[in-house]
Amino acid sequence: MERSPRDRLALALDNVSSLHALSTLILATAPSIGVFKIGLELFTRFGPPICDVVRDTKRKIFLDLKFHDIPNTVEKAVLSACDLEVDYLTIHALGGILMMRAAKAAADASRGQSGGKSPKIIGVTLLTSIDADCLQKDLLVTAYTTDYVRHLASLAVQAGLDGIVCAAADLTAVKPTLPPDFEIITPGIRPAGIAAHDQKRIATPKEAIKNGATLLVIGRAVTDSPDPAKAAESIAAEISQ
Repeated sequence: MERSPRDRLALALDNVSSLHALSTLILATAPSIGVFKIGLELFTRFGPPICDVVRDTKRKIFLDLKFHDIPNTVEKAVLSACDLEVDYLTIHALGGILMMRAAKAAADASRGQSGGKSPKIIGVTLLTSIDADCLQKDLLVTAYTTDYVRHLASLAVQAGLDGIVCAAADLTAVKPTLPPDFEIITPGIRPAGIAAHDQKRIATPKEAIKNGATLLVIGRAVTDSPDPAKAAESIAAEISQ
């Protein structure tokens, strides 16, 4: 079923000083945003109650903690996250296929035990802050960026994950190798005229959707705006055209 523009947008909830400010931001943008992303910064600051703030708006919860550890530890962490009844949960594909399989098995087991939903387990391929120079010089990976992302994506498919996080620059090369129902979450989305900040591989919302993204992660383009509600509405309108 075709998603509405709202359900193709995830707002990254970063740099919010209080649960009240967070609630105000969510309520203001919820008419245009279908998914709210909770990352390391906010989850460390506020803990599980932050999920309730999103849940109260009847929007989906994207818990972006990027688990990366030995398979047994990640399996247990995923089981704990499932208790929060989130809709999306990220792990690092760099953790390897055994770790990814352990994460997916934990989510499936949680669904069986509760009789309800479990989160989609999403493999993060390569962070959008890492470009070819960083990949080769800092991480000593000699493969081209796109080839490396495609390899990590193939491991995520083999592990049975529900989707990947993939930078816009790699979408056209990676999309054809993925199952048709695979979730492709794309960060680093910047409407035209918005600063890139620390993101190096970015795209506009329309470009990312045209190239295969199923869910776009928007951050400072909305949260740094003087009018977040209007900014979110403008992006939703852009991708609906």
